[in-house]
Amino acid sequence: MKQDNDWKQRLGVVYSTNPDFDYSSSEEDLVETLPPSKQRLIVSIDRRNRGGKQVTLVTGFQGTQEDLAELGRTLKVKCGVGGSAKDGEITVQGDFRDKVTELLKQLGYNAKRGN
Repeated sequence: MKQDNDWKQRLGVVYSTNPDFDYSSSEEDLVETLPPSKQRLIVSIDRRNRGGKQVTLVTGFQGTQEDLAELGRTLKVKCGVGGSAKDGEITVQGDFRDKVTELLKQLGYNAKRGN
C-alpha cells in the first residue's frame, strides 16, 4: 500500500512519534441536497450594505453549492436580472419577491414570502 506523503495536506499537524499513527484529514461531510418539497425557503428583500439598491434574498437552502448555484441561475434567468448564489443564499437584483416566490413554488419548493 502506497503511503500518502502529500505534505501540503498535513500543514498544521503536530509531529507524532507514534509509529502506528495514521494521518487522516477531517474532510467536511458531503451535504446532501434535500428534495424541493422538504426545503423551507424564505424570500425577502434586503437593502443593507448595497449602496441603496434592493435585492431579493432567498435564504434557507440546504444542499450542495452546485445545486444552490443552479437554482440561483434559474431564478436569475427567469427574472432577467443579475445576482449571485453563495453561502446558502441567493441574491437576485431588484425587488422580485412575488415573482421569485411563485417560481420557487412552481419548482416544488416550500417557499414563503418574508418582509
